[in-house]
Amino acid sequence: MILVDSSVWIDYFRGVPTPQSDRLDLLLGTEPLAIGDIVLTEVLQGFDQERDFNRALRLLASLVQVDIAGHRIAAQAARNFRGLHTRGITVRKTIDTLIATRCIEDELSLLYSDRDFDPFVEHLGLASAMNAWPETGRRVAGRARVRVESIA
Repeated sequence: MILVDSSVWIDYFRGVPTPQSDRLDLLLGTEPLAIGDIVLTEVLQGFDQERDFNRALRLLASLVQVDIAGHRIAAQAARNFRGLHTRGITVRKTIDTLIATRCIEDELSLLYSDRDFDPFVEHLGLASAMNAWPETGRRVAGRARVRVESIA
């Protein structure tokens, strides 16, 4: 299963073509996708218009919902943060440490475009959803991207 980070959802809803948002576009409706509770909050708080908020909420509510933290994950996330820190790597956001740790512990791939996840892939075994398929460099014809206008 693939958990999609807010960095990808925000580009997707803004209609910004990136390799990650294009991959999401291909995966929607064809692969089981998950969203974390914290990711859901990060994405939804960016909508200005109620109509766009509700449209996004309907789409995101159809995904597998994952509770990101909890005592076990929080403690392991601290271990992971400390382990990276001993290697001279500082992760800028605690939320990213929690998301990466949940994915590692539950063996979920992560679709992301935030560079803070790279050390988790390189040093801690986080599976990147971008590594699972070859890059095509183009969108598949006939795929419609959901676009909303009011995401901040």
